[in-house]
Parts: sequence; structure tokens; C-alpha cells
Amino acid sequence: MQAGDRYCPNCAGTLQVRESGGIARPVCPECGRVVYFDPKVAATAVVERGGRVLLIKRGNQPGYGQWSMPGGYVDRGEVVEEAAAREVWEETGLRVEINGLIGLFSEREHPVIVAAFAAREAGGELAAGEEALDIGFFSLDALPDLAFPRDRLILQRWAEGHRPG
Repeated sequence: MQAGDRYCPNCAGTLQVRESGGIARPVCPECGRVVYFDPKVAATAVVERGGRVLLIKRGNQPGYGQWSMPGGYVDRGEVVEEAAAREVWEETGLRVEINGLIGLFSEREHPVIVAAFAAREAGGELAAGEEALDIGFFSLDALPDLAFPRDRLILQRWAEGHRPG
């Protein structure tokens, strides 16, 4: 549990970790409620130009100063594909069309599910947004230091032919 996850959303009792259904989970000793923390959903897009992929140098944590595909959290009520396109625009100034799903990626240690999409440029002007220290296109055989292990897996799946459209 993280610092903000210490209290029961039902009665404000202090949560304790106990076994529930064979898994250690936060449980409220006051009201008995088992608390389930839902994972976050993020969306990213692989944008290609001339055989090179678009990456941003992250200006926030996690992964500050390292490179990743443009992406971020999906807002409540937002369609995942629209979130991926919005994140590309916010972080790079490029408008994109989403061509299809590359895959869904999750890791046991990280509470984020990432939906990765293939995309093609559809306008805009390349410029680093507020959350990017730098942006650029890179060939797959000369990638900079990537922020997350899943980044390499996403790019590998994309390169193996999971390029819809």
C-alpha cells in the first residue's frame, strides 16, 4: 500500500493487510471491507517516419530524462484510442490517426496497464510539449536509454509486424 491508501473509503478506518481469497489485500478491521485498488490505464502510440520511431525524453517521473513513446493516462470517459492520439499531440505537437492496437502490456510490479497503438502522422508541427524535455525520431537499431522495460517490448512487437493498417 502507498501512503494515500491507508484509510478505508467506506468508514475511514485504518487499513491492515490481511489474506483475502488467498491474496494479501488491504482490509478494514472496523467494517470488514476488502479494498481493491484498481490499476491505472495508460495509452501510447508508435509513430513512424521514414523507418524511425517518435520518442520523447520524459520531463517527469517515473523515467525522468529517459526516452519513451508519447503517452499517458486515459481520462475517465475518454476512449483509449483518443487518449493515445491526445497524448501524442500534447507531448509532440503532431496530430495522428490511430491504425490499430499493437497490444496491451502490464507488469506485476507496476499498477499501470498500457494500451499501445500504431499511428500515422496526420498533421501538426513537431515541437516538445510541457512534459517532454526533447523529442526525436530514432531507428530501432540506435535507440536511446528507454524509460521502461515494456518500451522495448512494444517496439519489438511493432517491428515484428503488429503494424495494423
